[in-house]
Amino acid sequence: MKTLSTTKYLLCLIAALTLTTSSALAQSAKTAAQVTTKTASLDDQLEDLGRVYKNDENKVLQELWLLGRFHGQYHWTEASTGSDTGYETRRFRLGGQAKMFKKATLHAQMVSGSDIDPFYNGFTELWAQWAFSPELALTIGQQKHRFTHDRNVSSRYINYLERSMLTNMFGVDYTPAITLQGRIKGLTYYTGFFTNATGQNMGKAFTDFNSGYSYLAAAYYDLGNVLGADSLTLHSTYVHSDANENATNFNTYDNGISAAAIATKGHFALVNELTTGLGSDRGNAYGMNLQPSYFITRERQLALRYQLAASNESDGLNAQRRYESPAGLGRGDLYQAGYFGVNYHIARHRLKLMTGIEYANMSGEHAWTASTMLRFYFGPHSGRAFPMNQILPLDYD
Repeated sequence: MKTLSTTKYLLCLIAALTLTTSSALAQSAKTAAQVTTKTASLDDQLEDLGRVYKNDENKVLQELWLLGRFHGQYHWTEASTGSDTGYETRRFRLGGQAKMFKKATLHAQMVSGSDIDPFYNGFTELWAQWAFSPELALTIGQQKHRFTHDRNVSSRYINYLERSMLTNMFGVDYTPAITLQGRIKGLTYYTGFFTNATGQNMGKAFTDFNSGYSYLAAAYYDLGNVLGADSLTLHSTYVHSDANENATNFNTYDNGISAAAIATKGHFALVNELTTGLGSDRGNAYGMNLQPSYFITRERQLALRYQLAASNESDGLNAQRRYESPAGLGRGDLYQAGYFGVNYHIARHRLKLMTGIEYANMSGEHAWTASTMLRFYFGPHSGRAFPMNQILPLDYD
């Protein structure tokens, strides 16, 4: 186990108190209003954190952003098969984004390794986009592979320690690609061809296409306020992968299908996603990812999740690569997990503390994981269906 600095211990203590202090959940309306006012003021101050230039009248450069991300976390895992405990700098990224000529966007974001070792570990994103119209934009370069809504939500906005087990089993990551996207009335689409490998050497990643390819088609459809909801969005994705022995990404399943419904009502949100992976060497997998959440106040959010996954082979599933696998939880054909967490949004998603505890069971073996996390980022926002950048509701006064 790594030795923690005093700062890291304090971070863990502060986040743990966020979860355990019941008085915060029972505060008076007067106190909540005072806190909300202060937080809203901080939200406003940090709204454009990272933007260094904006001039819509400039014909060449309209916006220039610096962007970055720091995610630090500590976890305690106790399993029937062993234990694993430690601090990790989960994500550290730096980069920039420029909007030019009214139509073009240039985006570059380098990534460090775990615990910032090495400091430079390649790029998550290195792309150029030309928007012909709101209905059509072409993007070329290293970019995010957006299979499943769970994966499409940026790590800046996810409410949990990690994405779901089955999402992570697909091995989806950032690779060179050519994609098209746009919005046609209530439909937002995204499609393209991706290579199946990348690495620190971006020149090699952009020229050595010897890992196979994957094709992705995804769409969101906004149904508006139907069925009594404030918002209801449907999402679906399909991916086909023709990976070979050189592939480092999307090399588990030949085909993947997902379908999600994302609903909000007042302080409450519900995401339910079904995912299927077909054509693995270890059989097929099927899963459900149910994510209810509730804003107690504008700052404090309850986040819950239930995962269920099954395979038609006895060793078709693998426990979470982080935390569960190091504690000895291995392979199986049935996986269930339940998560309960409290998130404290100091400045919406730009700065927040998160705490949670998760119970997982893989074919009879089990693991408990408690975690405390700090999330911070600067740069432009992204927005699609909840929970991308939204704080619900917007009417706390």
